[in-house]
Amino acid sequence: MPIDPNAELEITGFAWVPPFAQGHVRDLRPRWACEEMGLAYRERLISALERPEWYFDEQPWGQVPYLRDDGIAMFESGAMLIHLGEKGGLLPMSGQERGTVLSWTLAAFNSIEPYIFEYINVTVFARKSDWAPLREPSLAKDLGKRLDGIARALGHGEWLAGSFSIADIAMATVLRNLEQTELLATRPILSAYLERATARPAFARALADQLTSFATHAPTAGQEA
Repeated sequence: MPIDPNAELEITGFAWVPPFAQGHVRDLRPRWACEEMGLAYRERLISALERPEWYFDEQPWGQVPYLRDDGIAMFESGAMLIHLGEKGGLLPMSGQERGTVLSWTLAAFNSIEPYIFEYINVTVFARKSDWAPLREPSLAKDLGKRLDGIARALGHGEWLAGSFSIADIAMATVLRNLEQTELLATRPILSAYLERATARPAFARALADQLTSFATHAPTAGQEA
């Protein structure tokens, strides 16, 4: 679904971020959901470097995404996935299927993502710190157990809750942070799962739209600081 400047549904994202973050900013999640369900949306882009003061009245920490739809406004990408999933069919409205989708959606954000973020901090951003090599082995072990739990649940299934759902958007965007790591490469069930998710045309369109924005608004030399 092409971005439509006249659409009622609006997603706020950053106009540009440094290269290491491109393709991983969380407005990718509602963009992907909209693409899967054929929901037109318009962009509202703000600066990540100089976030406008008025935006903190909408999002307490100045983060993205932020969503407005038919008089409803919300922050937190998980809340947006639930809202959009109900709107467009990627979240069952009742029964065990709904319970399973909601459980895995929240598990991605609460039981997996914090461990991955700490792992990235230890192995990338703080890797030169004295404490990082001491923390990494136990953290990798703990994260590995979490990943093994996902793999056991998937088994030979294609998606977390039977049919593709918002749970898979949540989990795939979280697991993408482990691409090119041994933690994912040594777990073929998860590697194949992530490959299936990111091979979906809706994901490709959502990612392309986010990257197009970054390319369009890329600062000239010297403006990044």
